[in-house]
Amino acid sequence: MLSVHVHDVARFIVDQLGTVGAMKLQKLVYYAQAWSLVWDRRLLFPEQIEAWPQGPVVRELWERCSRTPVVARVAGDPSKLSAGQRATISAVLEFYGDRSGRWLTELSHREAPWVDARALGRKQGTVSPVILRSAMRVFFSKYPTSFRKIPESIARGSSAS
Repeated sequence: MLSVHVHDVARFIVDQLGTVGAMKLQKLVYYAQAWSLVWDRRLLFPEQIEAWPQGPVVRELWERCSRTPVVARVAGDPSKLSAGQRATISAVLEFYGDRSGRWLTELSHREAPWVDARALGRKQGTVSPVILRSAMRVFFSKYPTSFRKIPESIARGSSAS
């Protein structure tokens, strides 16, 4: 299997949605990673996700796509994605894709993976702490979901447990 990187995932997202805000793109790759950890039990891409004040951010993607507020093109290769990976990302886009970047940021700010990473970062004096993949898997696994179907309850920003 080809090695998939965040830029390949971002390119798939932009190809599906058309132009997308830079911060919204960051949240969409974050949620794609989170749900891949739950449904597929594996990483979608290897790059770390950091807990920035604006929400979850993949630094490598930000450095490549932050020059404008709207991203129309990403230099990635979505052909590297397996059918299962495309299905997972598509399910994420079906649920989150019509939501605004602001809404996605506010939602991520109510979720334990970002909240806990920011708290730990403050304790350690780290400006951009890493969001732990294990924290993402544990948090999103708490939602009762059928395979590749995100429950509407997640839109309220608190787990069903």
